[in-house]
Amino acid sequence: MGHHNMDHIGIVEGFARLDVHRSERTGIPEAILAEGKTHDQVVEALRRMAEASGVALATRVSEECAVAIRRRLGKKLQFERNPLGRTVVVRKKGVVPIRSGGKIAILAAGTSDIPTAEEARVTAEVMGCQVLAHYDVGIAGIHRLLEPLKDVLSNDVSAIVVVAGMEGALPSVVRGLVGVPVIGVPTSTGYGYGGHGQAALMTMLQSCAPGLTVVNIDNGFGAGATASLIANQVALARSSKA
Repeated sequence: MGHHNMDHIGIVEGFARLDVHRSERTGIPEAILAEGKTHDQVVEALRRMAEASGVALATRVSEECAVAIRRRLGKKLQFERNPLGRTVVVRKKGVVPIRSGGKIAILAAGTSDIPTAEEARVTAEVMGCQVLAHYDVGIAGIHRLLEPLKDVLSNDVSAIVVVAGMEGALPSVVRGLVGVPVIGVPTSTGYGYGGHGQAALMTMLQSCAPGLTVVNIDNGFGAGATASLIANQVALARSSKA
C-alpha cells in the first residue's frame, strides 16, 4: 500500500469512526456530512462506507467536493449526484437500490425550499422508499396545494415531509388535512427578524395540529430519514400480514 493511500486511511481513522452497521441496527444509514470536512476525508469515508455496506450517502456536498468524489471514486463505484439537494450517493458496482415498499410524500412551500426537500428525497430513496414530490405549493397561493394533496391522499403514503421557510405555516395546514404523520422542516429562507429560519421553526413548534413533528432548520436528512422509518415499518407490517 502506497504512502498516499495510507495518508487517506489515517485521515478517516483520525477523525471518524464509521458506523457501518447503523442501518441494520436503527433502520437509518449513517450519512457523511461533507460540510466542514476536507475532500480527502469525504472521499475516503464514502469509499470505506460503500465497501462495507454497499452504498454510502454524503450530504451538504459542494460542487468542488462532488468533482473530487467523482474523479477519485467514479471508476470503482456507481456515482449519483443531486446538485439541488447537494447530495452524493455511491454504490458498489452491481448493487441494486433497495425497495422497501415504503411510500412517503414531500411537499415544499417555495422554490428556495427545494434544496432541503431534495436532501430529504434522496435520503428516503436510499432507505428504499418511493417518494411523491410536489414543490411550490406554499400558502401564498394555497389553491396550488389542492391537486398535490389529492395525489398524496390517493397514493396511500405513510408519512409526509413538509418543507417551508418564511412563516412556516404549511406543515400545520397539511397536518389539518391528512391522516398520517407530518414531519415539518423549517428552512433558513426569509428576511429581517427571524429570517434565518427561526420564525418558521417557532411557528411549527407552536402548531395546534397534533401529529406534526418538527426537525431542526434545514434538516432534510433527518426529516427524510424519520418519514422513511415510519413508512418502512408500515410496509413491513403489511407484508407480514399478507
